[in-house]
Amino acid sequence: MPFIPQVPGSAPEVRVRDTASGELVPVAGGDSVTVYVCGITPYDATHMGHAATYVTFDLLGRVLRDSGHNVRYVQNITDIDDPLLERAERDGVDWRDLATREIALFREDMTALAVIPPDEYLGAVESIPTFVAPIEKLVADGWAYAVPAPDASREGALDYYFDVAKDPRFGSVSHLDESGMLEVFEERGGDPDRVGKRNRLDALLWRAHREGEPEWDGGSLGSGRPGWHIECACIALDHLGVPVDVQGGGTDLVFPHHEMSAAHGRALSGASSFAGAFVHQGMVGLDGEKMSKSKGNLVLVSTLRREGVDPMAI
Repeated sequence: MPFIPQVPGSAPEVRVRDTASGELVPVAGGDSVTVYVCGITPYDATHMGHAATYVTFDLLGRVLRDSGHNVRYVQNITDIDDPLLERAERDGVDWRDLATREIALFREDMTALAVIPPDEYLGAVESIPTFVAPIEKLVADGWAYAVPAPDASREGALDYYFDVAKDPRFGSVSHLDESGMLEVFEERGGDPDRVGKRNRLDALLWRAHREGEPEWDGGSLGSGRPGWHIECACIALDHLGVPVDVQGGGTDLVFPHHEMSAAHGRALSGASSFAGAFVHQGMVGLDGEKMSKSKGNLVLVSTLRREGVDPMAI
């Protein structure tokens, strides 16, 4: 963490737009403010959409510090997930090498953009041992259930899902109805048509090992790997505590990711809310269209830097 000088004087109260309430709300926390921002899945280079998100939360952190707050900022890295494994297989590289390369490039890009690094960058892989007990607790407490996984590498293996019907506050972040949730669930990592699920929106907590996939010891869950949403819930609980003052990311994370991780976090902690404010940076557009991998219109930060564009202009 670089030295961050304190500026004399005082700034006005910091308010942010909370997605859950739709209102401008003050950032609570007293002298200390906790901020959790979802990081990258490191299977491709940093594009302008990423830059917009992390510069936005860097600005928020600076304003909070200028207002006299001590900021505790944690960011995860989703360094094990289907998109990473699929890209590594497509390119014929080891998924770990791909992740290492893209994480290094991301951090170089953020340094060039003068983004103050989080207090902790936490990879999902290094944190997996801390995910198992919380998932086992969700199962034991009736928040989660097992689904047979006949295509797993071991006979009798099970996948585990979070039962969204158990949570009366499910939907309180995104305010989508069921049809609206289902419209985006599959394209954003969900599996609504999985046989054996109680509800099409139930989220994967633990995936039993399949041939060709990495695996970790899951205790009573069996060997496998964690689902996406539980990773952020556990990291936030372990390193910041719940509720965090600010949960942040791009608007594409409102549902299902932030809705699901909030539900997981509430179930594990007993807290009435996962975050004091859910703050989302809008998508970056190019020529009137959303910038996205699927449209093939990404503008990469590293490409602009190589072309000699001043990072401060970016």
